[in-house]
Amino acid sequence: MIPKLDFYKEKHQLESADGIRPGLEAMEEAMDALGHPEKCGRIIHVAGTNGKGSTVAFLDSVARAHGLQTAAFTSPAVTDLHDQIKIGGQPVSPETLDRAFRAIKSAGLSARLTDFELLTAAAFLVFKEAGPDLVLIEAGMGGRLDSTNVVDPAVSVITSVAMDHTGFLGSTLEKIASHKAGILKSGRPGVIGPLPQQAMEETERAAAKTGSPIRRIGRDFRLDQDTFTNSRIFRNVRPGLAGPHQRDNLALAIEALLLAGIPLEEEAVRKGALGASMPGRFEQIRPGVFLDGAHNPAAAEALVATIRESFGEKAKADFLIGMLARKDYAAVIRLLEPVARSLTFVSFPHEEAATAAQLAEASSMPSRQLSLEDVQQGKWAHGDAPAVITGSLYLLSEIRPFILNNPEL
Repeated sequence: MIPKLDFYKEKHQLESADGIRPGLEAMEEAMDALGHPEKCGRIIHVAGTNGKGSTVAFLDSVARAHGLQTAAFTSPAVTDLHDQIKIGGQPVSPETLDRAFRAIKSAGLSARLTDFELLTAAAFLVFKEAGPDLVLIEAGMGGRLDSTNVVDPAVSVITSVAMDHTGFLGSTLEKIASHKAGILKSGRPGVIGPLPQQAMEETERAAAKTGSPIRRIGRDFRLDQDTFTNSRIFRNVRPGLAGPHQRDNLALAIEALLLAGIPLEEEAVRKGALGASMPGRFEQIRPGVFLDGAHNPAAAEALVATIRESFGEKAKADFLIGMLARKDYAAVIRLLEPVARSLTFVSFPHEEAATAAQLAEASSMPSRQLSLEDVQQGKWAHGDAPAVITGSLYLLSEIRPFILNNPEL
């Protein structure tokens, strides 16, 4: 479900293939029909279970602090598809997107691509038209068979590997890592985050087989005590996104920019790192109210660490949680319970959403159950503790604009 894509499909009389269809054949045929818009400049391709969006945010902010014109494709949407395609940090305009979808229709691609493939193709067309200095592409799911993997990047980044999307990517860390490592290209450097041992071994095997020289965080570069170190040293570099895990994402971004041939300056790195922002990544949307898309166990662990770093080791939060049924929501809830003062579970309109009752059954704590409409009517009460709305990014995309537009909530 890509918010507002149906509007453009109807407007341009475009149909899409059903569901998720891993594989690159349809995208390769589409790129050929469109004149290869995926060859849209210097590209950094980012895959990983968690941390992709934050790493892209750091890449974008640091690059723009150096005066570069950037383009970025991320997922899922925060509000609608316009914020998934950005030029210079700003959402694509409807007029620009109209031109892209018109070209897709003219190329005879109706009914030949899935929804995500349609949007990916539109993003490439937008970027080719814009001609930016640097293009940042976030893989949608996995990497090897993801529709974004038709690009030839200057640098590939793998932020993390954890258990998620097991129905598509496999039920072991090695299998998931194999999919992520599929974005590594021969002769192109890869920047690798803090992976579990099994995932790191699989990634190193894949890199050796592909012929991609890799740089590992902690071994080849690091960000410790606000100092980034590899062959270069940048001091007093602090991430503008909250949480200890964001230091790793920032380090990955700096290393990737250097490998992409961007001549970085210390002051601009500091400015860009601190200025990075990302909706839904421990985002304080109003005083004491935070949004965080902790949609799998690894992301929940990072959220717990962020809460403790931000408010103290004994801090407790009031949680509002909604998740997709196919996610390991029981594990996420167990991880959040030790820092929870209260738990409220919410049902929200998505065909794969778990009900509030299903989520409550997985909890060992007393809890409340609400619908999204209840929340919008102000029935979620929270006190002076930090209030954290978390779980599915689809929930956040529903609730974020409502909170922004209703300050009394």
